[in-house]
Amino acid sequence: MGQIKVEKNVGGIQGLCVIEPAVHGDARGYFMETYNQRDMEEAGLNMVFVQDNQSCSTKGVLRGLHFQKEFPQGKLVRVIKGSVFDVAVDLRSESETYGKWYGIELTEDNKKQFYIPEGFAHGFLVLSDVAEFCYKCTDFYHPGDEGGLAWNDPEIGITWPTLTGEYQGSALAEGYQLEDGTPLNLSDKDQKWVGLKDTFHF
Repeated sequence: MGQIKVEKNVGGIQGLCVIEPAVHGDARGYFMETYNQRDMEEAGLNMVFVQDNQSCSTKGVLRGLHFQKEFPQGKLVRVIKGSVFDVAVDLRSESETYGKWYGIELTEDNKKQFYIPEGFAHGFLVLSDVAEFCYKCTDFYHPGDEGGLAWNDPEIGITWPTLTGEYQGSALAEGYQLEDGTPLNLSDKDQKWVGLKDTFHF
């Protein structure tokens, strides 16, 4: 193995991987390889990426839980500034872990990456004042193909860190806030997604 360490099937969910790059640092700063196809293949990961994306979000923003229906994307995600709590939910109908979730804190300091294969819903909550989020995708973005899952569906029961509030029967952000009082901030679209029993599955 070269410059990465791969933990496979994290949380007991087939396909989810936490990847830690080797960081070479000294008094001047650091260097790391954020992606190396040869190392990935040696770890048994043979995905091919076709698109890179980057977003910037402020504290309390929750993006997700998103997926593409007809053109599902595998995603290799990481944070280059700040911190987020990143979540994947298994939507593969034949999977033994259908409906199960796994979450991990990704930060500019721990430099961990999270690989989420096709067949999952994905989202993240920003914990720092600002977070810059990068991800590689195995398929292109297809307008009109996006689906979503309610971030607070009680059937799934995601435990979002530092977030307080009481479920009112929908994905609305109203009444939710971080422990420091920062209100939860969702897009209009992300407040309309439905729960597991009513959403698309692969």
